Amino acid sequence: MRCERFALPAGGDPAAAAAHVRDLVPSPRSVQDAVSEIIAQVRAGGDEAVHEYSRRFDTGGTEPLALELTEAELDHAAAALDRAIAHGLLRAIENVGAVAHAAQREPEIALDLGSHRVAVRSAPVDRAAVYVPGGRAPYPSTVVMGVVTARAAGVTDVAVCAPPGATGDIDPVVLAACKLTQATSVYRMGGAQAIAALAYGTETVTPVDVIVGPGNLYVQEAKRQVFGHVGIDGFAGPSDLLLIADGGSDTGPLALDLLAQAEHGPGTLVVALSTSQRLLGDLQARLDPAPDTAAVACLINADDHEQALAFAQAFAPEHIQLVGLHAEALAARVTHAGCVFVGPQAGTAFGDYIAGSNHILPTNGAARYASSLSPLHFTRSFTEVRIADPGELARAAAPVARAEGFAVHAESMEARIRDNGE
Repeated sequence: MRCERFALPAGGDPAAAAAHVRDLVPSPRSVQDAVSEIIAQVRAGGDEAVHEYSRRFDTGGTEPLALELTEAELDHAAAALDRAIAHGLLRAIENVGAVAHAAQREPEIALDLGSHRVAVRSAPVDRAAVYVPGGRAPYPSTVVMGVVTARAAGVTDVAVCAPPGATGDIDPVVLAACKLTQATSVYRMGGAQAIAALAYGTETVTPVDVIVGPGNLYVQEAKRQVFGHVGIDGFAGPSDLLLIADGGSDTGPLALDLLAQAEHGPGTLVVALSTSQRLLGDLQARLDPAPDTAAVACLINADDHEQALAFAQAFAPEHIQLVGLHAEALAARVTHAGCVFVGPQAGTAFGDYIAGSNHILPTNGAARYASSLSPLHFTRSFTEVRIADPGELARAAAPVARAEGFAVHAESMEARIRDNGE
């Protein structure tokens, strides 16, 4: 793991410092053309194109198995699941479900405005998909985060896909998680080709309305390119973590928190920021012998906690950890982050698995405007209008319509006045 260390300049631009750190890992723009080609090939070639990319990128040349798994295969994976792993997944399902249900939107909010009534209604999409990363490691926890949240939103048809490995199949723990969460369909496919298949459909894959889930730059760029044809949760990968810690904090667990996120591999950013040079030095000593995950670590010295907060807001991290009396006092002022972990016991890994918060979070600085995965990503809101007395509304709106050059809009409203004998 490459480790960078620098100090924030006094009076410097926090946005420039955040951009410098972001530039240490590849940009999504670097894979834009390659992803466009993959999407075009899948739209033209369907199942065979997906299989060809699986052979090239996922299975090392091994022939992939059938694209869609059978119910019997999922039953077998669930029956063979280690009891301790099953217990952990079920606890995660319980906690994520509880939080997701609490965040659920009211199905209808109505407002009586005198002459008329406007209701804001919501409904789930018909079909959603959860992309589960593979490659370096299986992610049954992502199955939980995605499928449970979609179910809480009321989606009845939830597909899951994950890249096959060298055997041509998906990791059995991922398959067991699909069974435990009651995923409707499970597909052996990954990468940009999977996103294309989910968006546009193939002979085997039924197209969906919304695609969510983390992944590498190819996956996230593919989501960006199909957005508009389908909905997406946002840019969710590679991972990043910003730790702000006071001097005197125990660096042992904090170094493990940074190393844990670094396990996510290439493109991952782990950043530690402190007013204490000694703490940063202790962290660097613990990080230097770390295994090479191709992640990038940054150790940054700040003059004070106000400068630290300004950097955090500009960096807009996927995860932020605040440790120590002064750092934890910043929690209420952090507004640009996917998830905020407060206190020495609140390691980011708890959020990745079992705390109940969702680990599908905005990355690449998108936390400035995007949110963690919730039932809202799977629902649509729309309005219902009932007008009993159109007179005052028509008289008020018709001049505005004519000012815009839409005379017939004005006439259509004014016609209701005449129809009512006004």
